Amino acid sequence: MNPDAPHVLVIDDDERLRALLGKFLSDQGFAVGLAADTAEARAQMSVLAFDLLVLDRMMPVEDGLSFAKSLRLAGSAVPILMLTAMGESEHRIDGLEGGVDDYLTKPFEPRELVLRIQSILKRQVREAPAAPERLKLGDLVYDGARQALMQGDQPIHLTTAEATLLAVLAAAPSKVLSREELAEKTGVAGNLRTVDVQVTRLRKKLMDDAQQPRYLQTVRGRGYILKPD
Repeated sequence: MNPDAPHVLVIDDDERLRALLGKFLSDQGFAVGLAADTAEARAQMSVLAFDLLVLDRMMPVEDGLSFAKSLRLAGSAVPILMLTAMGESEHRIDGLEGGVDDYLTKPFEPRELVLRIQSILKRQVREAPAAPERLKLGDLVYDGARQALMQGDQPIHLTTAEATLLAVLAAAPSKVLSREELAEKTGVAGNLRTVDVQVTRLRKKLMDDAQQPRYLQTVRGRGYILKPD
């Protein structure tokens, strides 16, 4: 096994599917861990660092969405690809709002799973756009060199998707960027609804008024604009 291979943790209570995904991802060059539930996942994550989680939504005791939310509340930025039989748009939005990076509906083609994983991992290593050294956003400051959102000396936790979106917006302050541009530059090309959800989540981190945002504004019919002080 390549020691530099991305380390993926598959969390699914379906033993057969879990084993099949483990074998397929291993065959595709990933280092793979397997967990039957969230308790087992937490135990493995306490001793090993994973590059990505493949997480089933419908599980007993603690479901995948609750687990994802708990990880984000605890400050974890590990990317999460959620698997679910619940394909309705509101369920996908719930997942994205809960901190999930991508969503794949069962049944799915294993190759598509690999492509989704690769897309998420590429976002993490995507070359950051040049951003001003500092952007003031009310009580917060965006440090372009570190790609960090700060409140005084304390960093504001951002998920991988939120950090990527903010970096793209900060590289073009006071410029309207279309949803299509943002989707392309953040690695979710073709999924414009994901851009909208990530904008909503980022506004919360910026402490922006959801009804009348000051810093991350919507320009009707054109896109979004980041307006620092």
